[in-house]
Amino acid sequence: MARPVVAIVGRPNVGKSTIFNRLIGDRLAIVEDKPGITRDRIYGVAEWNGKPFSVIDTGGIEIDGEDTMLKSIRAQAELAIEEADTIVFMCDAKSGLTNADEEVAQLLFRSGKPVVLAINKVDNMKRAEDIYEFYSLGFGDPIGISGSHGTGIGDLLDAVVELLPEPKDEEYDDDVIRVALIGRPNVGKSSLVNAILGEERVIVSDVAGTTRDAIDTPFERDGQRYVLIDTAGMRKRGKVYETTEKYSVMRAMRAIERADVVLVVINGEEGIIDQDKHIAGYAHDAGKASIFVVNKWDVVEKDDKTMQHFENKIRDHFLFMTYAPVVFLSALTKQRLQKLLPVVQHAAQQHALRIATHLLNDVVSDAVAINPPPTDKGRRLRINYVTQVAVKPPTIVVFVNDPSLMHFSYERYLENKIRAAFNFEGTPIRIFTRRKSDES
Repeated sequence: MARPVVAIVGRPNVGKSTIFNRLIGDRLAIVEDKPGITRDRIYGVAEWNGKPFSVIDTGGIEIDGEDTMLKSIRAQAELAIEEADTIVFMCDAKSGLTNADEEVAQLLFRSGKPVVLAINKVDNMKRAEDIYEFYSLGFGDPIGISGSHGTGIGDLLDAVVELLPEPKDEEYDDDVIRVALIGRPNVGKSSLVNAILGEERVIVSDVAGTTRDAIDTPFERDGQRYVLIDTAGMRKRGKVYETTEKYSVMRAMRAIERADVVLVVINGEEGIIDQDKHIAGYAHDAGKASIFVVNKWDVVEKDDKTMQHFENKIRDHFLFMTYAPVVFLSALTKQRLQKLLPVVQHAAQQHALRIATHLLNDVVSDAVAINPPPTDKGRRLRINYVTQVAVKPPTIVVFVNDPSLMHFSYERYLENKIRAAFNFEGTPIRIFTRRKSDES
């Protein structure tokens, strides 16, 4: 199921990032009392009354601003509006209704999307009376909220959830392997799509950021059906706002959500940079099967040790993704290209692998016998049993006497033993510890 998307939109400095952080329960957005500080759209996941949805935080919209930064923020917010199913239009009770608010309202009316009007900085009773002038915007009852105090957030979420569409069923059958290509611009993702398909289906250019949208391309190979989801290159924060082509992080996030297997494409000629780690982290956090694809391998000067050295660098930089295999290839010359799809198919199978409970318990029992859990203040962790509760990714619950006694290093030890017994190559494993009485 694809989650519905909510965009938080408004002129600068009305508190959008503070509300965004409230909704997702994390401080991902920069919060500073300076207009325009939120320079790129920021993405998170929230849930209210059992309904999950994605949230986009946007930079402020300056309708008449001619400054390059303000133009870019406006363009990026317009893209967020385009992506969103529901929009939270934020204004500021402290400043009152402004001409900029009315201009933003016109932009939102033209979008035709459902809008919830939220008036921030309603920090006291006097300010509560100041929200009435916002009725003139034409979006119904304004909801008074305070990002700093957290008041009114529940009412806001109630209104948002009421307007959300039902999650969309995936348009592809379960036996289709959905493959998303992600990576910073100009690493050759579109070239790789074309090489796999054997035809020019995606625009290829040396200009970074040519691919704006996520593009689905179904195909079949050796009896297996696939869908390639190509995305625009993700840019590091601080550079996202330079041109419209770069406002693609949200679409890449949605492509990752829809994928079974994510290809993290790295430029073999340039090597690994920090942005590659951030991009790979999105796939890992989403629990997707992942493969590192080192492209442009044809132009790398190499000897018999170059490939191993490069793989060692990947392992050093991506310690959180030791499960992900590495494929070296050239989309341009199609060198080693035939190795990719078999690895994709294997990773997809491992991502959907389900292990019988008795087999899991045998492996964990043997692991505990070899290396018993350490004691903590005279108390020792006792593992009662384990069971797999989900796939994509494989998710395992360990029932114990006291979850607080499960040290992360011992959890990692159990994960390694499970991987050794059942492979799980290419996919993360999620392990949760529960008290035995919680099993019901």
